[in-house]
Amino acid sequence: MTLLTAVHDTPAGPYTLISTGTAVCAAGFSASLEEVVILVPRRLRNEPIEEVAHVDGASDAVLAWCEGDVEAPLSVAVDVDGSPFQRRAWAELRRIPAGRPLTYGGLAAALGSASARAAGRGCATNPTSLFVPCHRVVRADGAAHGFAWGVPAKERALAHEVVHARR
Repeated sequence: MTLLTAVHDTPAGPYTLISTGTAVCAAGFSASLEEVVILVPRRLRNEPIEEVAHVDGASDAVLAWCEGDVEAPLSVAVDVDGSPFQRRAWAELRRIPAGRPLTYGGLAAALGSASARAAGRGCATNPTSLFVPCHRVVRADGAAHGFAWGVPAKERALAHEVVHARR
């Protein structure tokens, strides 16, 4: 198998995705393949990576997100490894509607956990940002906080989604 990677300009900055061809296995708001490739599941890390201009499905969803279809990335499958808690957290993140961020405490409650820190850890270990929209989780005061790709990218992604969210 050859993994495919593409970089796209987005309202939140450059965005790199890596795909198996059928599912996204790593992604983030960076133009650096080296920063994103470390998120690829261990079982896929020895696979060759081919740089392409467009990865069918995944690139289409990113470009649709850029154009205002802010839920488009949720239609793309992800191929990631994680603990049972991480998988539950990532599934819950995909349920957060665009334009209506959830607090870390709210995510913890949705996960049945008393710990906002545990919920935050679920966000922090997400290897497929945008496809699993961890940027939609904010502090109790509504401020953006703790984003692997930088708080400015998180703020821009949230602002983009607020403008385009279906209400």
